[in-house]
Amino acid sequence: MDKKHIGEPQYRDAIALMKKCPERMGLMSGWSWHDDPKRFVFYLSRYKFVAKMLDGSGHVLEVGCGDGFGTRLVVQAVKQVTAVDFDPEFVASANAIMSDRWPFTCLQHDVTAAPVPGSFDAVYSLDVLEHVPADSEGRFISNMIAPLKPKGVAIIGTPSLQSQAHASAHSRRGHVNCKDQGDLKRLMQRYFDQVFVFSMNDEVVHTGHHAMSHYNFCLCCGKK
Repeated sequence: MDKKHIGEPQYRDAIALMKKCPERMGLMSGWSWHDDPKRFVFYLSRYKFVAKMLDGSGHVLEVGCGDGFGTRLVVQAVKQVTAVDFDPEFVASANAIMSDRWPFTCLQHDVTAAPVPGSFDAVYSLDVLEHVPADSEGRFISNMIAPLKPKGVAIIGTPSLQSQAHASAHSRRGHVNCKDQGDLKRLMQRYFDQVFVFSMNDEVVHTGHHAMSHYNFCLCCGKK
């Protein structure tokens, strides 16, 4: 049998494209896939939740995008994404792996220092707040939502305080500000009229008992 005919024909175009233009992971996404593949699935599931919640939105801001690997899921669902991170290595990685099919703007910017210029229909931040010292969290959130339009939506996601008993040593080194779900909701209620909370265990989002939640989301609207 001629080897060029082995395999199912519907895959030939995909195989040819990936041989010519292989997709690449970024610095953190590649490390996560190397270090703990199942954790990488959880990471992508958080972005899928954001993408579903913001589906159809206009210009969306991501604060703390890392290498931007997960950002593509949101790009797929909204009209435009601007993503920022304070680490130049991550921003360079995000731009290096940027897809022409799923482009977004990725910039270096420290949100604890100043708001991102512009105006946005939605803003989200995943796995960032727990790295912000408690005495800086007010400035971080105020600057994060400053460019949000009055009718805009904000989503913040962060590991729960209860999850830290099961966190890796690597994670615990950077997690200086994890919160109980109730405390996270009360924090966001300082800035929004409506705050809706969701729990997440592995890749499953639910509204179950918050003390058993590994990861917490707040979906916020009605900026004060």
